[in-house]
Amino acid sequence: MRVLPNGARLHLLAGAAQPVLRLQVVLPAGKAHEPTPGLAQLAARLLTEGTATRSARQVADEVAFYGASLDAEAGPDRATLTLYCLSRHLPSLLPLLAEVLVAPAFGAEELAQTKTRIGQNMRVERQKTSFLAGEEFNKQLFGSESAYGRAFDEASFGQLSADALRAFHAAAYAPAGADILLSGDISAAADLVADVLGRWAGPEPGTLAAAAPATAAVGTTPTGFVPVTVPGSLQASIRMGRPWPALTGPDTPELLLLVKVLGGYFGSRLMRNIREDKGFTYGIHASVVPREGATSLVIGTDIKGDSVAATRHEIALEMRRLQDEPLADDELETVRNYTLGKLLGETATVFEQADKYRTALLLGLPADYYPELVRRTQATTAADLQRLAQQYLSPDDMLTVVAGSGEVVNS
Repeated sequence: MRVLPNGARLHLLAGAAQPVLRLQVVLPAGKAHEPTPGLAQLAARLLTEGTATRSARQVADEVAFYGASLDAEAGPDRATLTLYCLSRHLPSLLPLLAEVLVAPAFGAEELAQTKTRIGQNMRVERQKTSFLAGEEFNKQLFGSESAYGRAFDEASFGQLSADALRAFHAAAYAPAGADILLSGDISAAADLVADVLGRWAGPEPGTLAAAAPATAAVGTTPTGFVPVTVPGSLQASIRMGRPWPALTGPDTPELLLLVKVLGGYFGSRLMRNIREDKGFTYGIHASVVPREGATSLVIGTDIKGDSVAATRHEIALEMRRLQDEPLADDELETVRNYTLGKLLGETATVFEQADKYRTALLLGLPADYYPELVRRTQATTAADLQRLAQQYLSPDDMLTVVAGSGEVVNS
């Protein structure tokens, strides 16, 4: 890792199997850092929609000319600008990336069009029970005023101005808060990136106050049943879960394995019961969702409306089984092998390795996180998993949201 003169941190991960590289600029400019809802998403979407010297069409044409891709997105915590290109084209594309990053135009026409597209997409999403269940689940779990639980409001989103975007960009897109990840065929690229992006100037971090990212934490668990009525819907969506220990916690390897057993792969307890045996759904999952400010367990499935009560019963039944009965040796060995094989598969390319590195970097994981994850996964016993199930998988400690017709959610 190199610290550039402007405070940006440059991380290098070399892998020259192909003459391709990826350059990512990661900034604390996600939802958790926006002073007004919607600013983070809108600012990221507009980065590539024109600059001080290039129109949106010119930006797109220049990227296409070199067979590259340039995209920006904002998540719960971070905004990321990503360039993929042949390594020999980086000298031509890097000035464009720098201008997109530093001098977006936030033009009136592009702003209006982007707000319209996002608003239309959200209206489509809000017709889906899966979206509504997830939105309400996060609202209940983290609080409606927190960044992670705040719902999209089309009316206030439509009032966002170019001036507000420029103020947010000036404060949040500061080099001193940036992590630059350069991976792939980078032998001739590192010094160039350091030179060009090292001259990027901006205000010191802290100019913009971050919103409180979450209100829920382990020990303050929202529970109970929350219905979301979707008139006339034949389908229903269930989202169930609770706050979960952060990945920096002492039991992380064992807890991740426990969630895999419950619903983290095709042969999991929930898939075998609810999909294979009962036929209630095409798929059901349980996963740990880590964020910088809060981590959660989420169980999710989409089913026919008349199967809601039975599905909820079977989910609770599988949790209690994990609490009451130790895993058989063959099941433990199967899920252990799956977990280790998947981890190996997710690090096959340099870009996947960079993704793992980025996760560890942003979540503050220790340097030996992945080796320790492998070691402790191999050493986990059935007794370890049963103990953790008794601590964390009580059905009474879960928040359950169901989105569907009135007959379903009120039954």
